[in-house]
Amino acid sequence: MHGVAMCVLTTWRQRVTLTLMDHPAPVEQLSAAAELQMLFSDTVKYLILGVSVTLLLLALGILAWQTFRCCTNTHTTYTQKDTVNSDVLDSDEKSTTAGKYSGAPSMKVEDVSTEVQRQSRCLPQASGSSEAEGDEGEQLNVKQVDGSLRFSLYYDQPQSRLVVTVLQVEGLQELSQTCCLQPFVKLRLMLAGSEGVDVEGGGTSPALWTVLQEWQTRIVKDSCNPLYGDQFSCILQDKDALHHISLRMEVWDFDKFSRHTLLGGVRVPLGKLNVSYPLELHEDLQRPQKDCVGEVLLSLKFLPTSQRLEVGLLKVRTVPTEICSDAAIYVRISVQCNHCKLRSQKTSVEARCRVNVFNEVVMFSLPEFPVERCKITISVYETHTTWKSPKHLIGQLTVGKERRTEDEHWNWMMRSVRQPVAKWHGLLI
Repeated sequence: MHGVAMCVLTTWRQRVTLTLMDHPAPVEQLSAAAELQMLFSDTVKYLILGVSVTLLLLALGILAWQTFRCCTNTHTTYTQKDTVNSDVLDSDEKSTTAGKYSGAPSMKVEDVSTEVQRQSRCLPQASGSSEAEGDEGEQLNVKQVDGSLRFSLYYDQPQSRLVVTVLQVEGLQELSQTCCLQPFVKLRLMLAGSEGVDVEGGGTSPALWTVLQEWQTRIVKDSCNPLYGDQFSCILQDKDALHHISLRMEVWDFDKFSRHTLLGGVRVPLGKLNVSYPLELHEDLQRPQKDCVGEVLLSLKFLPTSQRLEVGLLKVRTVPTEICSDAAIYVRISVQCNHCKLRSQKTSVEARCRVNVFNEVVMFSLPEFPVERCKITISVYETHTTWKSPKHLIGQLTVGKERRTEDEHWNWMMRSVRQPVAKWHGLLI
């Protein structure tokens, strides 16, 4: 058996040798196989695996650390911001008890805010600004309203005349210890417009108000309880029109640089009162609300490469009380960045009608300011050759990222760069 096994083994070896001789493997393949066997030995494999695991753990550690730092910084920033805002509000509401604050940061915030407010009231506006622009710009800064207003109303039926008498303003609070109040009252007789009409692009425009008359009392210096007694009147032929008329009165603090501060307002719908006989009212001052007196079709286009902002004034729709042959309107467009007025441009003067078509484009260069920090102010003025005053403000509107009501148009502009985007905006006063 042993001999037979040896014979079989010898025969098998001979066959294998013949097979290898018949089909020899290339020398290059044999060398490559040897190199692969040398490179991917068990030691090398374990070494590569260890290095890979180490790098992966290191990357995960760095990612976790950066995520932790980002979350911590964001939380700290919002916490500090909320703390500063609360300190500013507390300092505004408790300016008379500022000496009772014990924390140094609160005292610093209060001093800075007071100093900024004082200097902002003393700095003159840029060239081309008007008293009306200053009034409307300061109206948005009303935070606290104190005081009340006494006045009387009477409609004289035989003469078809409405008489308004401003008697006294009571309980006003000083804005700062260094400046004394110089209050005056501005009155507007507002007529509610008819139902909205269809505008281009679909939709219905809101009902517009019409300013029938505007008055202003005298200025009383250094008084928190000024007495006036100023009387104003206007002719109203239709007594039924009283049901659609509202009297809007606003108390302002006068400033010689036309940066008046709004202290509060009162709104009285005449349709809810019986003014056939003299009626004296005593109303608390409230935070005033603006009225829509027109609409403006505005086009915006932003060119990011050249940092240019193109503002296109297309149409202006208003409701004039009466169409006069010498009445004309024009629009002033200004851009403000970081509370600094950069530039303003004026359109051509057009004869006033219900819908004025301008189709004018104004370009502003913003080389040093990001567009997110800018806002656009549109002011519509009316002029008459027979008026003593050269111009009269009809209404204003503001478009910008910080204006919540105009975020939609601003976002459209930023999403459609280099393409003009048009939208109707309400003209407020």
